[in-house]
Amino acid sequence: MTGTQQRAALQAQIWKIANEVRGSVDGWDFKQYVLGTLFYRFISENFASYMEGEDESIHYAEIKDKSINSEIKDDAIKTKGYFIYPSQLFVNVTANADTNEQLNTDLAKIFNAIEASANGYPSESDIKGLFADFDTTSNRLGNTVKEKNRRLAAVLKRVAELDFNDFQGSKIDLFGDAYEFLISNYAANAGKSGGEFFTPQHVSKLIARLAMHKQTKVNKIYDPACGSGSLLLQAKKHFDDHIIEEGFFGQEINHTTYNLARMNMFLHNINYDKFNILLGNTLIEPQFKDEKPFDAIVSNPPYSLNWIGSDDPTLINDDRFAPAGVLAPKSKADFAFVMHALSYLSSKGRAAIVCFPGIFYRGGAEQKIRQYLVENNFIETIISLAPNLFYGTTIAVNILVLSKRKTDTKVQFIDATGLFKKETNNNVLTEDHIEEIIQAFDSKKDIDHFAKSVDSSVISSKDYSLSVSIYIEGKNTNEKIDIKKLNEEIKETVVKIGQLRSDLDKIIAEIEG
Repeated sequence: MTGTQQRAALQAQIWKIANEVRGSVDGWDFKQYVLGTLFYRFISENFASYMEGEDESIHYAEIKDKSINSEIKDDAIKTKGYFIYPSQLFVNVTANADTNEQLNTDLAKIFNAIEASANGYPSESDIKGLFADFDTTSNRLGNTVKEKNRRLAAVLKRVAELDFNDFQGSKIDLFGDAYEFLISNYAANAGKSGGEFFTPQHVSKLIARLAMHKQTKVNKIYDPACGSGSLLLQAKKHFDDHIIEEGFFGQEINHTTYNLARMNMFLHNINYDKFNILLGNTLIEPQFKDEKPFDAIVSNPPYSLNWIGSDDPTLINDDRFAPAGVLAPKSKADFAFVMHALSYLSSKGRAAIVCFPGIFYRGGAEQKIRQYLVENNFIETIISLAPNLFYGTTIAVNILVLSKRKTDTKVQFIDATGLFKKETNNNVLTEDHIEEIIQAFDSKKDIDHFAKSVDSSVISSKDYSLSVSIYIEGKNTNEKIDIKKLNEEIKETVVKIGQLRSDLDKIIAEIEG
């Protein structure tokens, strides 16, 4: 079985499991149990593999807890970021899950112990609260302890059945793929809220390539509204051969999604010392001030978000927003995220940000911010994408590419609205579509009906409107008409009509006669 076939089979199996074990519980409400169990299995096997090294005679799951001394434990936590005793491993808990009448409380104790193992170590903030959403006492699992344990046992058993083959090598990728597959399916079935924590992989790949374009190495990559971390992880997948020297940074406001992002990092084999995902409101309480600037920034912030804006008079003096001289509207925080990203961007880097199209043509404060960005030459490219590419919205959104290293005063516009493949309920970008956009982005050549570079003076004359449709003429899809040929056909038709009338007159005359 090829890797692609193995992945497809695994994905079909895991979604079937997810639907079977939840029973009557809504899939959205039940997601943390399936995702959390998959994560529990991963870190258990990952940790056991680490403890065994390459010594085939050692089976960590069979070792007695009391035989592990403090020195071994201390060394393991410094390396892996956490510690799991053999009795706490997924495989040992699952083996007795059906008959364990205290399964729900045992699991809660194990999760608490794993998190507590990092206390006082550099990994503490990366591990703390990882299992906070895996509530083993929740009534979503059942009304009685027996019902809760039955459902928990079912989840453990079914996740244990997933075939990842040998842990080393491809298995790490398959764990990560399985996790992202689950997240994407939950997002696709969650309506509008799904788009708030997951960016489809095909769009994530395009955004990551734009932000990392022609950079042989970056100091670090950052997402100020990271959701479940899908954008950051696309950078890792696509640029494994390049160097992201200091790792992956992100901030997320939703607590559940914040935990998903941290799990996602571990599942993609990014160790705790190579990522830093923090909880909080990026616009009001920005983190990583001491970590900036970043050579690569990727983001799909929430569209038209309400924020405090001008109601907080201190924000106009904030280093991020002050340069534009105006704040984004209180009912539309889109440009607040843009200005934040620009402030955190290094002089050699790029930011690729998904934006709602309205911010590129509306007046007022948004027009003034556009003017600031154009006049200071920070906008490299604006790409208009096809509709229905994202979960929860059918709108044709744009990607804004910011750069502080431009050598000309032109803004490139790309109309990619015609690049999509219809697939189930959403459209997707294929590899060929992504490549076509990247080639146009790289060359900066004008391509009829697709790409055009426009001088800032022209944009100024259009009141700093940055709508792609203003600068790129749409392809005329109307059929060309040959006037000469049409006139000849009309003449022939007139003659035929005249002949028909003459024949009809003769028939009527004969009848009346």
